[in-house]
Amino acid sequence: MTTRLVIAGDIGGTNTRLLASELHGDGRVVDRLRERFASQEHPSLEAIASRFLASLRARGVTGPVVSAAVGVAGPVVDGASRLTNLRWVIEPGSLARALECPRARVLNDFHCLALAAPTLPADALAVLQRPAPRARLDTRPYAIIGAGTGLGEAIAVSVGGRLRVLASEGGHADFAPGDEVELELLRFLRERHAHVSWERLVSGPGIVTLHEFVVRRGLAPARPETAEALARADDPAAAISDRGLAGDDPACARALELFLELYGAEAGNLALKCLPGRLYVAGGIAPRLLPRLRGGGFMRRFLAKGRMQSVLEDILVAVVLEPQAGLLGARAAAIAAAHES
Repeated sequence: MTTRLVIAGDIGGTNTRLLASELHGDGRVVDRLRERFASQEHPSLEAIASRFLASLRARGVTGPVVSAAVGVAGPVVDGASRLTNLRWVIEPGSLARALECPRARVLNDFHCLALAAPTLPADALAVLQRPAPRARLDTRPYAIIGAGTGLGEAIAVSVGGRLRVLASEGGHADFAPGDEVELELLRFLRERHAHVSWERLVSGPGIVTLHEFVVRRGLAPARPETAEALARADDPAAAISDRGLAGDDPACARALELFLELYGAEAGNLALKCLPGRLYVAGGIAPRLLPRLRGGGFMRRFLAKGRMQSVLEDILVAVVLEPQAGLLGARAAAIAAAHES
């Protein structure tokens, strides 16, 4: 029997990751090729997909590609997506043609993360809050939030024994300040944006914005050497985070503190909207900031919802440590599509 192939993708504004896996008749899934591409260096996903397929065939993998699924950093409407932080339009038909397969699915990236999170082993999760044991915990919805290039959110619920993922663009909802400093932050952002969303702050670019706010408003002293380092850095958000974690730059430390507080506040907002049994914190930033997420501003602001605090204390909160979780979720979607054929 010919071994069938599925191809999965995790498509972000910074990186595109593709994975080819073999489906064997005995139920085994064997990964054959995994590659990462710099998204900004390519004109389209189809160009990357064609290159990836050629690389797969060059390695002697000859089985037919029967399905593909990709998670994309942007809204999916009628099966297609125009990426929020990348000038690509991703359409399932053209993607299927590039991969020479009969069907392809385009999913929101947090749809894929939501598929993967509950399947991860315990050592791929870092628990921030573990509530008292409850019966039938798995019957409640679960939610996922994650800051990276942008801010993603999704909700998953079991319907008739089948998982239904509700992708969203909740990161683009209106930012709501929680104290006087954040009111000033809103005014600061309104000077440059007609619409101030949570993503403007709870994201990699948001960390850079928060540092600029801290410096310009004099909330903490700036160090000249930091400004020079940020001007040279490939990833200014990571540079600010590293200095903030080390505690050797007051402005970076204050920016990081603000970031974690806002991240926790919006995570709490998401939890209130769906009352999940579990809330997963995903994205590339959270694992790097794990020591600060375990205590301090994130959980304090997550719980700071007045009369609803006791409700939020009853939610398992865990950080996703598996960097390939989105790709694993896309693989699960591609396998499901292959079995439906």
